[in-house]
Amino acid sequence: MSLQTVQAKMELKELVDSYATLTDAKKISEQMLLFTPDTQFRIYFGDQLVSEVTGTKQLEEEFNGHVAHVKRYFSTNAQHVVSVDNDTATGVLFSQMKMVRDDEEGKEVITDYSVQYHDVYVQHNGKWLIKERTSHYIIVEARRLQS
Repeated sequence: MSLQTVQAKMELKELVDSYATLTDAKKISEQMLLFTPDTQFRIYFGDQLVSEVTGTKQLEEEFNGHVAHVKRYFSTNAQHVVSVDNDTATGVLFSQMKMVRDDEEGKEVITDYSVQYHDVYVQHNGKWLIKERTSHYIIVEARRLQS
């Protein structure tokens, strides 16, 4: 493996970790800087496509709408398997997310998501960006938080 490939893999890992960190901090406008302006973002629950967004403007609107209902996030990234080809790359990232919201009775509910992100990355002006992200929600579990 060349030094250039090792460097790219390190930068791509930092990119996906930045995405998770900015999610947890609810810094959506900063998060949009991690995507190409024409990005494509898809979400699947099982085999069902539940959302498909094109462009950071629409993506930011979607994320802001979602964030408005979430009290707290906590994300952890695990394996990140990447294949680099010059200034493009593909990768699969395994992630665990927790979201806390209030239910209709005002009680806190935590939802655990086990997610695989299938990504396409491009290097633009010396910086890696996410061009496509397809989220596959594999396991979803919700429960009330204990007081």
